[in-house]
Amino acid sequence: MNGYNVVLIMTDQHRFDTLGCYGNPIIETPYLDMVASEGTTFMNAYTPSPSCIPARACLLTGMDPWNTGILGMGAGQGGMGTGFEHTLPGELAKQGYHTQGVGKMHFHPQRSLNGFHNILLDESSRELDPEFVSDYKQWFDRNKTGDYDISDHGIDWNSWMARPYHAPEFLHPTNWTVNESINFIKRRDPSAPFFLKMSFARPHSPYDALPYYFDMYMSKDYIEPSIGEWAAVNDVPLDAMQIYAWRGVRTDEEIRRARAGYYGSITHIDHQIGRLIMFLRRRNMLDNTIFVFTSDHGDMLGDHNLWRKTYAYEGSAHIPMIVRLPKEMGRPAVSKSYEPVTLQDVMPTILDAIGAEIPATVDGKSLIPLMSGDASGWREYVHGEHSTCYSEEQEMQYLTDGKIKYIWFPRKDKEQLFNLANDPYELHDLSEDESYMEELGKWRQRLIDKLDPRGQGLTDGNKLVCQAGKPPIVSPKYAARMEKAGYDWGVYSQIKAGQIKKL
Repeated sequence: MNGYNVVLIMTDQHRFDTLGCYGNPIIETPYLDMVASEGTTFMNAYTPSPSCIPARACLLTGMDPWNTGILGMGAGQGGMGTGFEHTLPGELAKQGYHTQGVGKMHFHPQRSLNGFHNILLDESSRELDPEFVSDYKQWFDRNKTGDYDISDHGIDWNSWMARPYHAPEFLHPTNWTVNESINFIKRRDPSAPFFLKMSFARPHSPYDALPYYFDMYMSKDYIEPSIGEWAAVNDVPLDAMQIYAWRGVRTDEEIRRARAGYYGSITHIDHQIGRLIMFLRRRNMLDNTIFVFTSDHGDMLGDHNLWRKTYAYEGSAHIPMIVRLPKEMGRPAVSKSYEPVTLQDVMPTILDAIGAEIPATVDGKSLIPLMSGDASGWREYVHGEHSTCYSEEQEMQYLTDGKIKYIWFPRKDKEQLFNLANDPYELHDLSEDESYMEELGKWRQRLIDKLDPRGQGLTDGNKLVCQAGKPPIVSPKYAARMEKAGYDWGVYSQIKAGQIKKL
């Protein structure tokens, strides 16, 4: 094993097309663009389940959602839990790494370590365990300069609303996350390589960028939402009235503010990542460090009259992923890879890069061969899914290779097909286009083949089976893992925070 340090940077709800290295002409991300220029940018990276907990479980373990047991955030699904046989920080700890998580982990119980030696948490407003208060909230309350709280700007944690941050800049959670990351590196065990997961709570809403960054993008042009010819179904005025609406049309001014807050948060994060990079350079540690940058899922930002996440559409499911290896490993042969990759690939990539064994439980694949130009034997497509969350009709399964995307909605037995090569923002649904019937059938069969071994009634082996009126789909792997860890989780429909009982 080599002694490379590892920095895994994760943003929350960060769509793929909001970085300069992904071709965005408006949003400024100079530090991440620099990291990308020294590594490989994976242009077709997708989340296996586009919401926080299931996606993060896949990153943590390298396993598919079915094997983590978490198929989304909604009916029948539980919290992260514990009892994973192998986790990325756990495997690195076995290799002698000093491991630290800073920021959003979304673990449950909230102080679970899941393989880390230590975690410092920013969990926004989530206080699910008795007497839990996040480390960021405690720090904020000790250091605030007046009688205000972390969310006194009045913007909901899942809202389309936006406004500049209400407190002094130094109190923003983005700054805190980098401050504590730098403090860890200063205090780490100097005899061991380190693994740092630096996990930002933004650009996830609230869209509360600092005034400097908010104003930067209010004065610039912005990219208007992509509205598909099929998207009128999501124009539901009653739903749009909710401050945490998942669908509905908002005014151009409201959308502009939402995007200014979102874009501003991204540039703010980029500048703070720059602080970490400069710190590592001053300590002569930069060239010996593996960098991985990614997100759990995206944000629709009004595309197709949708907000938030959990959807198979590009704004929600397509994520950024950048890998930069240590200097002595050389600049990769491939600067931009177009093979379909996913969050499960992060764990085996890092373990491969340091020369560690990849556990048999890992479903992902190391990205190192792709970086060297060897795509032989790579997967043809990625599979993603999400359980019922905001609405039963949005439960979905999807497949994509980055050129074609197939979506199936089990609760209403509806399909969609998009030619991403010609229609990158899914404006034209081709599922009823006669010239695409053969293509539609090919992708449908692929999904049947994927789901049939589960034996959950989603397919009879020949066709997909509508799930309208049926109980939520759950993975038996979840209960098995939790019981092995010593928890009595009870009936799936009762899985809620506070209902866990230790055996």
